[in-house]
Amino acid sequence: MYKVLIVDDERIEREGLHAILQHGIAEIAIEEAANGKAAVEMARTFEPDLILMDIKMPGMNGLEAIRHISELRPETRFMMVTAFDTFDYARQAIKLGVQDYLLKPSKAREIVASVTRVLEQIGAERQTRELLIRQQAVLNKALPLVETDVVTQLLFDHVHDVHLEELLTLLGRSANEEMFAMKVTLPEQAEHLYAAVKDRIRQEGICWIGAMCGLQIPVIVFRERDRSYRNQAVALAQAIMAAAGSGNREGWFVGIGNVYGSLHDIRQSYQEAMMATMDMSAPVKYRFYEDMPVQGTVRDWMDRQQERAYLEDVRLGRWESVLRSMMDVIERLEHEQVHVIQAQQRMLEMLWIASRLLTEMGMAAEKPMYTFQARDYRQFRAETIRMVQTMQQHYEDYCQQTSPDLIYRIKQYIEEHAHEDISLEVIAEWAGLNPYYISKWFKDQTGMNYIDFLTECRIEKAKQLMRDPDRSLKEITYEVGYHDPNYFSKVFRKTCGVSPTEYRKQLLQRHSGAKN
Repeated sequence: MYKVLIVDDERIEREGLHAILQHGIAEIAIEEAANGKAAVEMARTFEPDLILMDIKMPGMNGLEAIRHISELRPETRFMMVTAFDTFDYARQAIKLGVQDYLLKPSKAREIVASVTRVLEQIGAERQTRELLIRQQAVLNKALPLVETDVVTQLLFDHVHDVHLEELLTLLGRSANEEMFAMKVTLPEQAEHLYAAVKDRIRQEGICWIGAMCGLQIPVIVFRERDRSYRNQAVALAQAIMAAAGSGNREGWFVGIGNVYGSLHDIRQSYQEAMMATMDMSAPVKYRFYEDMPVQGTVRDWMDRQQERAYLEDVRLGRWESVLRSMMDVIERLEHEQVHVIQAQQRMLEMLWIASRLLTEMGMAAEKPMYTFQARDYRQFRAETIRMVQTMQQHYEDYCQQTSPDLIYRIKQYIEEHAHEDISLEVIAEWAGLNPYYISKWFKDQTGMNYIDFLTECRIEKAKQLMRDPDRSLKEITYEVGYHDPNYFSKVFRKTCGVSPTEYRKQLLQRHSGAKN
């Protein structure tokens, strides 16, 4: 149904046009206005798709009315109805965006043909707008999945360079912005508050929020230029605490890493945020890594590079390297003649970090604790080795839970659902595993990142669909699972070396040559 408003100070002209259009065009609603001022008022209430506007009218003329209505309803289209001697006015109107004009007098079939042509244009524009709205709705639904995947890949694995730039563009960010990481810890039985925490964080700042695992929520926060880093971080931490309500906040805590100037360094900030949560007994339920005391902690006997290597060894299951790092620290403590009781307390920190990392990956690691007070360094070493071996056993037991054919079934699942808004969270829920573990395990087993494999599936499907010349590239974009044709085109070019248009041209040329 289209709405048409006829504006003319001559009643007979209005009624004549009304009758011609009513008889000649189906599914049309028509109203009339006797002057420009009345047309502006009626545009507010009737909301016409098309207005047939006379130019010369008493009071507000047609051109003035068009200017006012265009401000109220930019989507309304206009046709001028004019006598031949006012044709110069009609040309001015066309410069204002008027679609067409009708000369007085015109034959009925010419009027119907002209109005029908403009209504068809309006219909096409309406369909385009509706399609864009639907596409935006789908994209808005998909963006949180993209966001959680990017956080997971950046903090716990990696996003291949072929995708990182495009994913950032899709999410409206740059890889070289200042940012920092936060680690939110929820209390036991508080999994249901994940959505509330995400809403609070998003209300307070520009952040990416990862999937929750083991009551831990990773967050990447983009720096705001008009406030200090500490002010921004404290406001976010307080907003997160607000999600706990006015009740007991025991078990809630936020660790805050340092600021870095690139996404490539954000994993370091997250590791700092994790270390800032080691002692959650403080009355203030957040801590900055930079506020942690250096003396008597991990930071006292491991430099940043060693610290990063140790965390990576735990995450990747390199237990010989983990144990070697611990033995190196014990040797240093012994050389410095640190009392064995104090040495045990310091080593608990390293063990705690390893345990927390395993918990993040979905492995129910027990809280590390020495079962007895060592009398000397020999006993201290032996008990530390036992605790590391216990963690290693937890790690290996968890890895062995995955059946040998699971990687095949996961790849098959991705292939079958690649056209959907698939994510690590979705795959992990289907497989009954932790999303961070899925990310690591998939890469270990296949040698490629999960996002790379998903992209490979989509691009191969797109290549198959391009064999059909009746399918547009835009249709193919949405059919294989992308929401932005420009993003699809860039990924296709980086993956295949040519644009989708060039690839299809070459494909059809080869097909045509084979026929000949």
